[in-house]
Amino acid sequence: MTEAVTEPESDTVVEEPEQAPPAGPSLHQPRRWLIAAGEAVAIVVLVIVAVWCWNRGIVRLEYPIEGRETLVSARYHGNWLGTAVGAATLALLLALDAVRQIMLAVRARPQKAADSDM
Repeated sequence: MTEAVTEPESDTVVEEPEQAPPAGPSLHQPRRWLIAAGEAVAIVVLVIVAVWCWNRGIVRLEYPIEGRETLVSARYHGNWLGTAVGAATLALLLALDAVRQIMLAVRARPQKAADSDM
């Protein structure tokens, strides 16, 4: 039988990683109200852009015919409709984040109250 070869143990010292300084209250910050307000403005602008693009994406065409009703049809432009859907989707995502920002701002505690809990 063959013998297993083992390497000699080395005298290397494994250093412990340094402890990271404790992070401050990063989630609960009242300045999140400003972020939510900015997102609300962006939501309004995106909804206006989405409605404008949607209206440009659908073109009504009328063909008059003698002795009959006017033939009305619609032509759809995919680039405008796609832009409208994209703008509405982005507005929805910003609305969700604005709600999140508001909830974190409301739950923020003043520094005195946070220190007294320790």
